[in-house]
Amino acid sequence: MTERGSERSDANATYVFAVCWKPDPSAFLGLPGVTDEAPVTILPLERLTAIVQTVRAGDFTDEAWQARLSDQREVERYARAHHDVVTAAAACCPTVPVPMATVYHGEQRARDALTKEVDRFHAALERIAHHAEWGVKVYAPSSPPDESIHSAAPSGRHRPAPGAGLAYLDRKRGVQERRERKLQEALQAAESVDSEVGLLAAASRRLRPHGAQLSGDPRTQILNATYLVADHRADELAGLTISLSERTGLQIELSGPWVPYSFVGEV
Repeated sequence: MTERGSERSDANATYVFAVCWKPDPSAFLGLPGVTDEAPVTILPLERLTAIVQTVRAGDFTDEAWQARLSDQREVERYARAHHDVVTAAAACCPTVPVPMATVYHGEQRARDALTKEVDRFHAALERIAHHAEWGVKVYAPSSPPDESIHSAAPSGRHRPAPGAGLAYLDRKRGVQERRERKLQEALQAAESVDSEVGLLAAASRRLRPHGAQLSGDPRTQILNATYLVADHRADELAGLTISLSERTGLQIELSGPWVPYSFVGEV
């Protein structure tokens, strides 16, 4: 949806944050958006409304955006600004976020392009209206260190008894087998968590579990999923995750409510 090109640095373009049903324009007062040179405002479409801001086209050429992607702080600044506007819209009406840095060469070009997708936007809005996205992360129970393997380890100070080395290897193999069995049990329990939460949700998505190297969390994440849940069932969801944690012994983290980015489809 994004139009890029070699626009003059002083030419204006239209940055689109989201498409909504009947937003309250006052919800965006004081929000900086992605630039401090123009206010965040609304752009009426046929039966929808886009949340937009006038920006300099030169700031969103391919070259400018590629250069920005190499600056993590700058990317984070744009991401926060984009998300703040989307969140403000979602707080007052059903909202479909559009990808960050969606830019058109003027309001009319934006209106024409978005209107062509009006059926897809309506379908997405009907799907997420009065729903929110919730995240569920499940971690395997931590296991205490198995001391039996140390007590069976051959000592370097004394001549080992006959068969001590084999006994040590058997103990070590047993410890590994117990760890693998516990992990399999935890994975099966995590599947039951996903199934039960899924019954409460309107839709769900499984995501790749975060490894310790990426998250910095030493715990073993065995389920990373997101669910689209009706607003009136939020308390039920919180109670269910507590009950599942007590029943399975798993560490379950519930996060949300979030703008349902994961359930708007390709827009």
